[in-house]
Amino acid sequence: MRTCYGCDKLRNHTAEILLKFVMQTHNAFVLGNVTSEQKVLRMKKILLAVIFVLVIAIPTSAAALPPRAPAQHQAVVLSSLNALVPLGYYGNLMISNLKHAGYNVTYLADNAVTIDFIVHHLNDYDVVLWRTNTFNYVHTTYWYVGERINDATAQKYSYEYAQGWINGHAGILGVSADFFNRYFTINSLNHVKLMVFISSNGNALAPQFVTAGASSVIFCNGVISLQFGLIDDLTNAVITYLAGGQTVLTAVYNTVSPFNQGQQPKDPLDSAYSPPFWFNGNGSLTIT
Repeated sequence: MRTCYGCDKLRNHTAEILLKFVMQTHNAFVLGNVTSEQKVLRMKKILLAVIFVLVIAIPTSAAALPPRAPAQHQAVVLSSLNALVPLGYYGNLMISNLKHAGYNVTYLADNAVTIDFIVHHLNDYDVVLWRTNTFNYVHTTYWYVGERINDATAQKYSYEYAQGWINGHAGILGVSADFFNRYFTINSLNHVKLMVFISSNGNALAPQFVTAGASSVIFCNGVISLQFGLIDDLTNAVITYLAGGQTVLTAVYNTVSPFNQGQQPKDPLDSAYSPPFWFNGNGSLTIT
């Protein structure tokens, strides 16, 4: 608890002066010959003086509380398909949990998530949460970036377009695994402690992110859907565990295990649901 000795001394000195004033006013009120109007006026002065003494004599709670430590780490939340499948309430929860863990959080959605940002700025953040999905074109899988098709990007990345590493047939730019192999080389993500990649076939890219330098990558296996909020709810569970100080391994396991342990399908032909989360890289990593 912080103590302001100068403030205490000033409060005590001021209180002594006002107390003398109150006593003098009281003596004049009791011993003097005054009219009823003067008595009322003096009583008001005494009351105001007493209230003022109490206010300055009691230290404020703000001075007694320690200052909140400023956030020193950076996190970014990317929602590439937010206009189609909004992150909504779950996004607010994820951002709140990251802030609670001490992070300044940047949030970008849809067209604000550009190819330039993916290539040049992911490494500016300690924690990257990227929520997107895939589409297929001519036997190639593409991951939506968020940026809409435009001439400037087409000209800047004309070679990548020609190679089929960037595709805009869906109206929203997508990039292939070859694009990630081209741009996410060794040490290109060496400042990223944790990447949470929420997308279908995330297991295809997670090893490349680790090779690029990310300490740990949490990803989704197989095909997922961003509709109905199930994946977002489970993602927030992972973030909540991480913000509470758990390791990547423990956070993922605690999110997945309730669906695997002791769950009995109602129908023998049904199988228990298992959230499609796992990780690559350092399982003992914490973000707090």
